[in-house]
Amino acid sequence: MANNHPREQLTTKALIVWFGAVAVYAVAILGRTSFGVASVEAIDRFNVDASRIAVFTAVQVGVYAFAQIPTGLLIDRLGPRFMLVAGAIIMAVGQIVLGLTTSYGVAIVARVLIGAGDATAFLSGMRILPYWFPPRKTPLFTQLTAALGQLGQFLSAVPFLALLTAKGWTVSFVSLGALGLLIALLAAIAVADTPEWAEMTPGQRREIKQQRQDDRTPMKEVLGVVLRSPIAWEAFFIHGWVIFWMFSFCLLWGLPLMTLGMGLTESQAGTVLILFTVVNIASAPFVGAVSARMGSSRDLGALILGGVTPLAWIIFFLPSEPRSYAAILTMAIIMGLCVPTSNFGFDAVRENLPTNMVATGTGLGNMGGFVATMIGAQTVGVLLDHSSHGQAYQWHDFQLAWIAFYVTAAVLLIGLLVSRRKAQRLTATPRVKIVNEAPAERQKLQDA
Repeated sequence: MANNHPREQLTTKALIVWFGAVAVYAVAILGRTSFGVASVEAIDRFNVDASRIAVFTAVQVGVYAFAQIPTGLLIDRLGPRFMLVAGAIIMAVGQIVLGLTTSYGVAIVARVLIGAGDATAFLSGMRILPYWFPPRKTPLFTQLTAALGQLGQFLSAVPFLALLTAKGWTVSFVSLGALGLLIALLAAIAVADTPEWAEMTPGQRREIKQQRQDDRTPMKEVLGVVLRSPIAWEAFFIHGWVIFWMFSFCLLWGLPLMTLGMGLTESQAGTVLILFTVVNIASAPFVGAVSARMGSSRDLGALILGGVTPLAWIIFFLPSEPRSYAAILTMAIIMGLCVPTSNFGFDAVRENLPTNMVATGTGLGNMGGFVATMIGAQTVGVLLDHSSHGQAYQWHDFQLAWIAFYVTAAVLLIGLLVSRRKAQRLTATPRVKIVNEAPAERQKLQDA
């Protein structure tokens, strides 16, 4: 083993492992957001209204959300590499089925598969970070992981949309499936659970697996600790409070709002999504540095910055006539700047929960944005149908429908304030820290 351990100094091997995980996450977001840019085509392909088309997103994000804790438990037991590869394959199968079917019911099943596979990507990436990077670097790489994953949004807004326009539904979604299988192969080659695991012989790995089984913390105990943790619940509400606006916009209702409600072209709508991605990626290193410096006070930053987005949307929908192209570009910039703070709760989970519970705790936190999106996006679809009376959606229909998002945000805010008060008692002085472990302690970490 090299003199400098990855948890002591940034290494090339760590970057390769991280890149493999990020590639899976980016493709997961590509698959997740592809339906958003194809939502108008989906209405015609499956001959459904807004309420039924919203089910696609509600089902996917619902499966994703409620798979978070089980997936976290599996990652803590089976390792992030295995779950990354398995998740990528499941997503690929779902995309291929979605591309080939014209049946609404079968398409829903395909979205279930996509949501289940997607659930593994981000959690596995978060599980890898504390094992492959120095503690002082993990907040930065947390933000970079989340931000670079948004390249999937760019891929759905530009090449996927272009392919959809040129070649149609089947070719586009089957191509996504093929890409997913390639990325699964990449992850299988590049990713390793820990630095120690990467250097072991097959025989040593079998021994470690047996030790893990013998020393494993009971699943019931892990789940009990996580579900009772105010820090994990605070992460849940931070994630929901900050990010569900972006999810709802990018996954489903952004393109219909821009093209049907505002009269923009698909090219203009794609530019809005690209701008959001660029701003999000560009702001991530800065936000990561801020998180590392703020420590236990980072939840206050998420609370304040998270409030900017709902306030901006209220202002956006005030006029009786559709807003301009410049206005929606401004909204993309605002969301891109604020969204990275949704990861602040994950930093607190990593710093305060035992390492063998980090993926499960992160899973609970990661549920927040997706549960909120599932509820909010579906309710928007119901309100759109109610307001439009079966006619083409117009600006005033979206004005009414967005009320569902404001109500969702209010519930998340209350939850965040309550959980934050309880979590502050624990985060003022972190009880568990990941530090530069002495060589004698590394063996303990590889068994976690």
